[in-house]
Amino acid sequence: MLDIKFVRENPDVVKENIKKKFQDSKLPLVDEAIKLDADFRAAKTRADNLRAEKNKVSKQIGALMAQGKKDEAEQVKQQVANYAAELAELEKLEPELEEKLKKVMMVIPNIIDDSVPVGKDDSENVEIEKFGEPVVPDFEIPYHTEIMEKFCGIDLDSARRVAGEGFYYLMGDIARVHSAVIAYARDFMINRGFTYCVPPFMIRSNVVTGVMSFAEMDAMMYKIEGEDLYLIGTSEHSMIGKYIDTIIPEDSLPHCLTSYSPCFRKEKGAHGIEERGVYRIHQFEKQEMIVVCKPEESRIWFDKLWQNTVDLFRSLDIPVRTLECCSGDLADLKVKSIDVEAWSPRQKKYFEVGSCSNLSDAQARRLKIRVDGKDGKYFAHTLNNTVVAPPRMLIAFLENNLQADGSVLIPKVLQPYMGGTEKLVPKK
Repeated sequence: MLDIKFVRENPDVVKENIKKKFQDSKLPLVDEAIKLDADFRAAKTRADNLRAEKNKVSKQIGALMAQGKKDEAEQVKQQVANYAAELAELEKLEPELEEKLKKVMMVIPNIIDDSVPVGKDDSENVEIEKFGEPVVPDFEIPYHTEIMEKFCGIDLDSARRVAGEGFYYLMGDIARVHSAVIAYARDFMINRGFTYCVPPFMIRSNVVTGVMSFAEMDAMMYKIEGEDLYLIGTSEHSMIGKYIDTIIPEDSLPHCLTSYSPCFRKEKGAHGIEERGVYRIHQFEKQEMIVVCKPEESRIWFDKLWQNTVDLFRSLDIPVRTLECCSGDLADLKVKSIDVEAWSPRQKKYFEVGSCSNLSDAQARRLKIRVDGKDGKYFAHTLNNTVVAPPRMLIAFLENNLQADGSVLIPKVLQPYMGGTEKLVPKK
């Protein structure tokens, strides 16, 4: 959420930013916000003046009565009553205007970074760099669920009967690889100086609206019926929410946390053929990283965060590339985002396995996360990035480590988490 003062003083900048995001329908919101802000400030100023005048005039009543000037005292009483009536109306109007302004401001997108390429959607994202050499073996690589089935490692039919489409049972060696990747990712981030955390898996509505846009909320979140609680779509939500309504000592920054959680997502919309199996699912597990830092350090941390994901995948011998998300592909709170994509030998192309985002002070402003600095209080900057989400990671892992005989090699860094196992052998 932008600072209303910034919007008031830079309406053309805000409108141009909306155009860059191809959200022209939101252009009228800028003038609406400025009008609501002016009305709110006028109402507040009038109310403050009335309180001062009411208090001043009220003091005259006793003196007039003492002087026997009853009629004049009655006139002053009436004046005080008139002030009180108008003040009551203004005190009712102020929060109404403030709430209307807040709703409008929460829909106006954050100002994107100057380095972000302008484009309508993810098809116009820009490749930055490749890490590792993509390899296409001289044997056919089956679809990932077919690979898993040869290890008796997935049961989609039972999951459909139990929970419906978009769920799965992972079994045996495949389930063990899944857990091993999570454990390895946890230790990988701890070794990089991040504090490990297991957060709440449900959050209240004020946290939800603090960490994401209304459009994202509608497309992603599952609401708990009868409760002011939502299942998290990613642990970033509850990790950033940890700081709601707090004042952080400046000398304690940055706060670097890595968290494990299950994640729950509606995944609204049509899905293509390459999103069968465990590509797009309603429940999965994930290792996440978040940073709360000083504004001047957020650019540095942004580069550190996406590099962590690249390094983790490369340690597992999986080729990856980074993509700069264009303006139209950025969620409204983000100022800059980089996707990490893993190589798929079967598809002969890359697919998304993680996303790193800098949200500047957007989440902090909504959640009132402030820093107590030597020159006063200010809003922190927040960033987040996927360490690893094993369902997608499993696809990349299996395809890139599959051998001609159907076995799957276990990279050295993962072997300690697999009881020393060096290779998985098919059961079928």
